[in-house]
Parts: sequence; C-alpha cells; structure tokens
Amino acid sequence: MSHLLHIDSSALSQGSVSKELAETFRRVWAENNPQGTVTHRDLGTVPVPHLTEAGVTAGFTPHVAMNREQQAATLLRDVLIEELLAADAVLVSTPMYNWSIPSTLKAWIDQVLVNDRTITFDGSPGPLAGRPATVVASYGGGYSPGAPMERANHCGPYLETVFGTGLGMQTEVISAQLSLAPRVPAMADLVPLAEQSRAAAHQAVAERARTLATALVSA
Repeated sequence: MSHLLHIDSSALSQGSVSKELAETFRRVWAENNPQGTVTHRDLGTVPVPHLTEAGVTAGFTPHVAMNREQQAATLLRDVLIEELLAADAVLVSTPMYNWSIPSTLKAWIDQVLVNDRTITFDGSPGPLAGRPATVVASYGGGYSPGAPMERANHCGPYLETVFGTGLGMQTEVISAQLSLAPRVPAMADLVPLAEQSRAAAHQAVAERARTLATALVSA
C-alpha cells in the first residue's frame, strides 16, 4: 500500500488553478491506486508557523538541554518531518506569488529541511532519495523557457532545488501559465494561450499521476 503526502499552499479556497491541478492528480492517483492512503495539508487554511529562533537553535541543542520553547518547536517539526518521511510520493501545489512561492509553503519547507533527518551535507543519499515528488504550479504570467520573464521565475526552479537537489527526490514541475489572463483586461488577448496551457497541464498531471500510481502498485 503506497502513501501520498499532498501539500496545498494557495491562499484561495475557491478558484485556485494550482489546487485544481492537484485535484486532477489526486483523482487519477486514486483511480490507479485505490488502496493507497493520503495525508493532506492545506497550508492556506492551516498554516504552519514560520521558523523561529527556538526552532533554529533546537537543531544544534541536545534534547536534554533544550528549553521549553525549543522542545515545543521540535515537537512540531517532528510531526511534519514524520509525515514527509512516511510518504512514498509527494504532491505539492503552489501558485506563484510575486515571482516566488507563498510564504506558507516556505515555512513548511523550513520546518522539514533538517540536516541528518531529511537532508545530508556529506554527499550521501538522504532518506527520501529517489522517491517521486510532483510540483503543480500556476503562474499568473508567462514564465516558460524562452519567455521574456523566464529568469523571474523563482517558484518552479526553487522547488526543483528543494525537492530534487536538497532531498534527492525524482522531481517534476508541471505548470499552468498565464492563469491571470481571464481576470486581467490587459491580458485578454492571452486567454486562448492560457486555456491551452491549463489543458496541457491537466493532461501532464494526469499522466504523471497515472505513471507513479501504477509503478508504486506494481512495486
């Protein structure tokens, strides 16, 4: 039985393109892996705390020497890390906010990236190495390779670094571009391209979910 960790980060409860893509993944995943289990965290609804001084210093303090604040920070971090380590696959949905990821997602990342727990600095494989991570993202503008704003994309490439380089996971980022076109009058002529990008993203997400679910069931 395979287990999926699903992280949403959009602040929107309705009309989120990134959550819509994640729903497609979940639907196809369930169709091809009906016995699988899922842990779902919606960081837009229930955000995790940002990293504090107590959380940082706890990582370098023996447990017996921790103060109360460090112990509390460690308890929260342990819960989030155990959720991540228990996952056979990870799904993260994110919008691009001001050329980057939502602060809620950054807070979660800061809580779970811990040396000798989830990442290593000595070149050895970490505990998540080789497991699949799928990032589904929505970009309000156009940030595809070759686009004028490509270098301003600090969302997808950053998450490739976190999950692919940092955690050693087999990472794929799938994005829907120009998601603001239907809402911004100045982008009205880009609506057809936005619709094409969205449809292509759903198709790619469905194929990714099908491939991963089938592989895990067969493993």
